[in-house]
Amino acid sequence: MTATIELLTTGSRSATFSVDAERYFFERDATFAWEVRDADGGLVAEETTRRVVSSVNGLEPGSLYSLQIGDARLEFTTRNETALIDIRDFGASTGSSDNAEAIQSAIAALPIGGTLKIPAGRWLSSPVFFKSSMTLLIEEGGELAATSEREGFPIIPARHPDGRVLGTWEGVAEACYAGLINAIDCRNLSITGAGIIDGGGDRGDWWSWPKETRQGARRARTIFLSGCEDVTLSGLTIRNSPSWTIHPVLCRRVLAVGLKIYNYPDSPNTDGFNPESCADVRLVGLHISVGDDCIAIKAGKRSPRGGPDRPTERVSISNCFMERGHGAVVIGSEMSAGVRDISIRNCHFRGTDRGLRIKTRRGRGGMVSDIRIADSLMEEVATPVAVNSFYFCDADGRSNYVQSRAPLPVSIETPNIRSISIENVTVSGARTAAAVFYGLPEAAIRDITFENYSVSFAPEAEAEVPEMACRLPPLRHAGIIAENATFSRIVRLSPPSIHPAQD
Repeated sequence: MTATIELLTTGSRSATFSVDAERYFFERDATFAWEVRDADGGLVAEETTRRVVSSVNGLEPGSLYSLQIGDARLEFTTRNETALIDIRDFGASTGSSDNAEAIQSAIAALPIGGTLKIPAGRWLSSPVFFKSSMTLLIEEGGELAATSEREGFPIIPARHPDGRVLGTWEGVAEACYAGLINAIDCRNLSITGAGIIDGGGDRGDWWSWPKETRQGARRARTIFLSGCEDVTLSGLTIRNSPSWTIHPVLCRRVLAVGLKIYNYPDSPNTDGFNPESCADVRLVGLHISVGDDCIAIKAGKRSPRGGPDRPTERVSISNCFMERGHGAVVIGSEMSAGVRDISIRNCHFRGTDRGLRIKTRRGRGGMVSDIRIADSLMEEVATPVAVNSFYFCDADGRSNYVQSRAPLPVSIETPNIRSISIENVTVSGARTAAAVFYGLPEAAIRDITFENYSVSFAPEAEAEVPEMACRLPPLRHAGIIAENATFSRIVRLSPPSIHPAQD
């Protein structure tokens, strides 16, 4: 069978593509070979791999190439480039304890459409700030690593001078330490290469104050994008984050392909990729293994201090491999501005506490709708699908207002969840239940669809509470548990049982 190739993105010196993405998850069943040749037929790169998404580096700007996989062939042209600047030309050194000044000077000198190159070697730096229409290229063997002392880190304020939200923490406008890489109100950015970005989470004291502040600021992310448009991240390994690893907020048209995002399993709140109040986000072929949620989709939180106030919408997640962590794909708990039109397809989850998770509570408000997961595999996931309207976050999370099972008046603080579709999903090694839905009595979870959903359980599993809410009984090998939830379509469900929740 002829391979189906999709060109996901091209830069001036790199390209990323997928092969048979509709037929496989993160990897194919067997290895295959690909090669890239230049216009004269010369071999530029080749690889044997099982991964559906691959990147090729070391290309020349504005040049024609051909990608060959068996009988399938795809021609592509790299983007033009106005300049290539090496950070060493501005004084960067692998022997320096902080290269931020040299890197920032190189960025300032970079013309529109230029590329900033970080060559092989380990380059320590405190935070740097990008500008529009530039590419950061980290070559193979190159590593941009955060310095260990946060005393030199700038603090990003909660708001711009004109009042717009800038810094955020868990959905609220708050000051936060700048990340290693920051882009504010930038356009046309590319962060690419075969190298490493190390956020320095294990250096200094970042992980010792996960929910506190220092100098009035919250912990840094590794890559922080605020108010940006047309951003591409490809090929890199991003690891060891102080808190959330990649955090785009109030951004549009973000593409992340072929990334590897790794954090220590016991590192606090080191989510992998967290789009917040963003639109048109596409994540393809990511491998994420972190200390908290792999992908967490957010949209601000109701607070007197304010926060991001736009919905997150049109997010596509495909051919990703998510392992460990608390959840694979999580929506909330910050979702007050609304989350809609989320598609998860051809993904593989392994060893996470939950697979698809939606979490909210009274006080948050907002609508979560049109959430779809299809053609995916979950292995050793304790609770494969979990939807919880009683999530006990914040200081009042265990209050009667949040946890009451009696209907309360509907208001702007009442969250709503509707239109959830699970289709062609196979689960093995689950522990608690096939799925749990805990809806509010005044705002039931509506329009749930299951089609071709197969679940098998880990025989050695012990009963455990499936979600973070009060008064939930431990479960073991249960079917679908539903409290204040309505189903619009159920076809080919195994196990077939749906039971009301028990207090």
